[in-house]
Amino acid sequence: MITAGEGKHRVWLRKQELDKGIVLMLGGGESSHVGGAAYVTPEGVEDVMGVKGHRDLDVLLPIARAASKKYGVPVMAVGGVHIENATKQDLKLLVDNCTELVNCV
Repeated sequence: MITAGEGKHRVWLRKQELDKGIVLMLGGGESSHVGGAAYVTPEGVEDVMGVKGHRDLDVLLPIARAASKKYGVPVMAVGGVHIENATKQDLKLLVDNCTELVNCV
C-alpha cells in the first residue's frame, strides 16, 4: 500500500496483481467509498463507471492509465475518497495527493 498526504487529506492505494492484470483500490479522506471505477488497457481501451454525484473518476482514470502504461497490463482502479462539507482547498489537497499516488504507482 502506498499513501500520500496526512490527516483528513491522506489517501491510499492498494495493488492486487492478478494473472492477467492489476486491480487498484483507492481510499482515504474522512471516509473511503466506492465512487467509481476506471478500466484501462495498454492498447488504450478505456471504460469508466461513475457514481452519480461523485467526482472520483477525476483521479481514478489517471491512476489506471499510469499503472497500465507502467506494467503493460489491463488495470481496474476502483474506490473513492470523501471529506464531509469539503472546501475547495480540501478538494485541491485530495486531488494533489492522488496525483502523487500516480507518480508512485
